[in-house]
Amino acid sequence: MGKPSDLVQGTLDLLILKTVALEPKHGWAIAKRIGQLSNDVLQVQQGSLYPALHRLEQQGWIRAKWAESETGREAKFYSLTAAGRKQLDAETANWKRLSDAVNLVVETA
Repeated sequence: MGKPSDLVQGTLDLLILKTVALEPKHGWAIAKRIGQLSNDVLQVQQGSLYPALHRLEQQGWIRAKWAESETGREAKFYSLTAAGRKQLDAETANWKRLSDAVNLVVETA
């Protein structure tokens, strides 16, 4: 199993954008969902997650709104903006191109 630092630079942005694309989620739920979908291979630490969320919000790719969480506590819920949808599409295409190239080298070498 890899370490959280094994994430390729910039991959966290893609994972966050993809996670909030379907529905708004608060930070803890984003990290939990990424872990679940990756069979706990990817574990996003708070020290990486919240700066990334702030950066994505500053870029205009996500927006935050305070709302009540499933526990009844107030939490910031993040959702994708129209600009974020375009960025997600671009990052998904870039990731596919990169991962296909890496696979070619790994399978051929």
